[in-house]
Amino acid sequence: MEKIKVCFTGGGTGGHIYPGLAVCDELRKICEKNQNQIEIYWLGNSCGMDKNLVENSFYSENQRSADYFVKIPSGKLRRYFSFKNFLDIFKIFSGFIVSFFALLKIRPSLLFSKGGFVSVPPCFSAKILKIPVFTHECDFTPGLATKLNSRCAENIFVSCKQTADYFPDNLKSKIVVTGNPVRPSFYSASAKNGLEFLNIPENHEKPVLLVLGGSSGSLQINTLIEENISWLTERFIVVHQTGKNQVKIQNSDDYKAYQFIYAQMKDVIAASDIVLSRSGANSIWECSVCAKPMLLIPLSGSGTRGDQIENARFFETEGAAKVLYDGSVNSENLKSALSQMILKDNLQKYSENSKRLSSGEKPAEKIASLLYQKLFSNK
Repeated sequence: MEKIKVCFTGGGTGGHIYPGLAVCDELRKICEKNQNQIEIYWLGNSCGMDKNLVENSFYSENQRSADYFVKIPSGKLRRYFSFKNFLDIFKIFSGFIVSFFALLKIRPSLLFSKGGFVSVPPCFSAKILKIPVFTHECDFTPGLATKLNSRCAENIFVSCKQTADYFPDNLKSKIVVTGNPVRPSFYSASAKNGLEFLNIPENHEKPVLLVLGGSSGSLQINTLIEENISWLTERFIVVHQTGKNQVKIQNSDDYKAYQFIYAQMKDVIAASDIVLSRSGANSIWECSVCAKPMLLIPLSGSGTRGDQIENARFFETEGAAKVLYDGSVNSENLKSALSQMILKDNLQKYSENSKRLSSGEKPAEKIASLLYQKLFSNK
């Protein structure tokens, strides 16, 4: 039986890769269940973490989530003046040429984009080659890459129904609300395993506060923790993923610092009572699947388009999180927010609202099912 070929694209950050890999895994499951053979290619950034993340994500013990990784030159248009913007025009053009000939050779039945600037050349190349394109936006508001890719797409998958309001009227008929794909392992996360990894007894008295600052580490969040470590450890067991910007706090029974937490992250989140975090779409939806109350400090300023602010505002409106916006990030507001959230009734309310946002059909399964229908509707 001839294998059906499918291409995925996206990258630059784990937030553009992990949700796509979740869809890869679910699509494989559906194909295996229906005895269809599939071959998955991933078109990702020729530099950075993309190749490593894709090749080290396994659908099963003996099989990668994606069968092949194709390196694509990637450039981006920054929201501020930079000479790199001029240089990246040539990278984008090179990315289009490489994408075009890669897709011409592979001839996939469809292309699924998870976003990031590396995804734009493959989407436009697929459009020219008459390969059906599907794209997903994980943030509350669409980024520039999604706005560009949506012009090529048969369907635009979004995490929230309100996101449709940010697309032009002529594209709204293409929009399908799916939710944000989360890796399957988060649905079976174990608080017990998380506590064992953290060396915290199951009968611990203090609540666990998990602090996340993104893969590079947030200087703002790390400084806030340093300034308030005595107050925090009196009330919480603080688990702190510092990232590259490490802090000068000694580890103890009540403060546990890790530069990075890898495979155990799902269980660590499950073991936590409150998560203090940036508001990147990937991490907050993972916390939602684990029913975690969140205190969010969205990234803001000239280097961001404001997507984290919109993400945080959505979770705040839905009663799943409290938010410290830029200008209100200080010790007094941190203490006030955590003191309110840790009250039993409030904690339960935030947890229930967080879980509600991820209830129902799993987004990765829904998207994979829609892609499967497209692949095999005429076969």
